[in-house]
Amino acid sequence: MTSVTFLTEESRIIGFDAIGHSGWDEEGNDIVCAAITSAIRLVESTINDVMGLCASVKVNEQNGSISFRLPGGLAPTAESTCQNLLTGLMVYLAELHGEYPDNIEVMEA
Repeated sequence: MTSVTFLTEESRIIGFDAIGHSGWDEEGNDIVCAAITSAIRLVESTINDVMGLCASVKVNEQNGSISFRLPGGLAPTAESTCQNLLTGLMVYLAELHGEYPDNIEVMEA
């Protein structure tokens, strides 16, 4: 199962940790894992490559983990955009959990 924990400070999402393989199917055929990875990569690419911010991203392919942290001190417009992207990711993954409850869990900490 993939566990995604969104980290918050007050009402601000500061990042997330995703760990584990979904187990829906074997590697290369796992649509749940592909959906999770694709959504995470879209948000990370938008924040770092399109917006030019320096969010921290750590990937460990052996245990299937991705750690993402927003930088501090963002301008109001960048902060708002990042919060919308991360909230959208959380909603999407929660909906995916509704479809595949044995393969993904989404939490807040």
